[in-house]
Order: sequence, then structure tokens, then C-alpha cells
Amino acid sequence: MTRRYWVIAPYDSRNQKVYDKVWEYDLQNGTIAIGWRKMGDFSKLNREELEAKYIETYGKRYIQEINLIWNYYHEISIGDVIIARHGRKKYDSIGTVTGKAYYDFEEGKKRVSNLTDKSYSNFLKVEWDGKPFEFEKMVFGFNTMYEISEEKFKSLVGDITEDEEQVTEQSQEFALEKYLEDFIVTNFDAIFKGKLELYRDPDGVIGQQYPTGVVGRIDILAVEPKTKNFVVIELKKGRKSDVVVGQILRYMGWIKEELCEENQDVKGLIICRDEDEKLKYALKPVQSFIDVRFYKVDFHLVD
Repeated sequence: MTRRYWVIAPYDSRNQKVYDKVWEYDLQNGTIAIGWRKMGDFSKLNREELEAKYIETYGKRYIQEINLIWNYYHEISIGDVIIARHGRKKYDSIGTVTGKAYYDFEEGKKRVSNLTDKSYSNFLKVEWDGKPFEFEKMVFGFNTMYEISEEKFKSLVGDITEDEEQVTEQSQEFALEKYLEDFIVTNFDAIFKGKLELYRDPDGVIGQQYPTGVVGRIDILAVEPKTKNFVVIELKKGRKSDVVVGQILRYMGWIKEELCEENQDVKGLIICRDEDEKLKYALKPVQSFIDVRFYKVDFHLVD
């Protein structure tokens, strides 16, 4: 079974007093938990029931959170790795999942030690290494929970004791391209000038970090308005050329199988910072349906 990697925030780090108590509990008891307390116990709901319950409770504004909730109970497996995110520059520990997710309201209250009524009751059992690390810059997103690839995990964690400088550099590159992904999505129309549209599925989930299940999450999924063809967009994020080409091909295969209708096709677009000789040759056999574009960052201060 393939090991998967997840980033989860144990609690809102802006409430430091509660966060410290929560993390103390998690370390001692080998747990981590997420919220959505207004929904009560949704651990036994099927996908359709979960969506109905979520919309009834919160409406459709953040409907993409349904994927997060579903993944917590149905995609995270024993043996998977969890990064306990503390804010956006630090993690408190790396852990291995030792038990499937479960709901326990009373344990949720105990975890916050009556400091607040905002308790999280959806638990995972995790064996923590108890080794925190803080980066020089922000490397994590805002989401309570999200999946990352093995390559991203290694770029974040790596072997800090052997080559801390290299790990920091890789992590900063990861952070830059995470912001780039958000920037592209936010300014999608201005960047692609109508040649591409951000995909939105029938449930209203937009094509950013689009879940495919067994083959991972697509950075950005788009559609060509003129042809109705899908376009899988991947940011290279410092990965080896063979890895990123193999990954985008897997995503394209999944889109072709699962989403394409008759007369619909799928293309690929890789976005990277610098020209890469290895990437150029890796794309030679597939250049008719996978394109590559480059970006540059222009940052300066003015009086």
C-alpha cells in the first residue's frame, strides 16, 4: 500500500493558550483532531449524506471542504504520515497514523481542557516523533488539512540534521510556488485571457488541488472554452523532470478515464521557474499534448 502524506493543523494557532493545551494532549495521547463541530457526528455518513449535511449546516460557500472531511475519514490510512502544522512557518511534529479516524465528543472537550467550547471531536490516532522545526519563511497553506506528495514532504522535512541549508532552500521554493498556485487561481482570467477557464465540477468544487483519489491532487484543473478539452496544469516545484512528467501523465490518464465525455480530450501544461534541459528532453515524446511555460518573479522596492 502506498504511503500518503498529510498536513493537519491541531488547532487554530492564533489562540495560543488553547493550542498549547491541545498539542500537549495530542503528544501525550497520540492523537490529532479536526472540527466542524456544528455537524455533530458525521463519521458514518456516506458521501451523499455528508454533502447534504454539510450544505444544511454551512451552505455552499465553502463546499470544497466536503472533500477534506471525506478524505479525513475515508482516505487517510494506517501508516500514512502527518505533519502537525503550527501556523505557516512551523511544524510541531511528524507522526505516523496508527488508527482510523473516529468521533468522540467527550474526548474533544477533554482535549481543550474546558478552556473553550470550540472543541474538535473527529480524531485520528498518531504516533508522534515530538521533534518540532521552524522555517525561516512561510511554507504551509491556510487549510486545516491537505495532502502533499512524497516529493513535497521530502522538500519540507528532508534530512535536516545532515543538510539543513539545502532543506531550507527547498522549502522556500515550495512556499514560493504554493503562493504562485494561489496567485494563478486568483488571477486566472487575467493570466490566460479567456483561452482557459478554471474547472468547476457539478458540486461546485473548483479545480485547485483537485482530488483524484488514488493518483493524488491536481495543482490546477482547467478547461478550454473553445474545444471543451480539459487542461491539467502542474507547477514543477523543484521536482525532478521525470517525476513531474510522470505525474502529469497519470493525472491526464485519470481525467481521460473519469471526466472526459465523448469528443472531449485532455492536455497538459507544466509551469516552472527556470529552463530545464532534462525537462525539455523528457517532454520530446509528448510535446504534442503537454506544453511548458516559464514564469519570473519581479520584486523590487520603490520610494
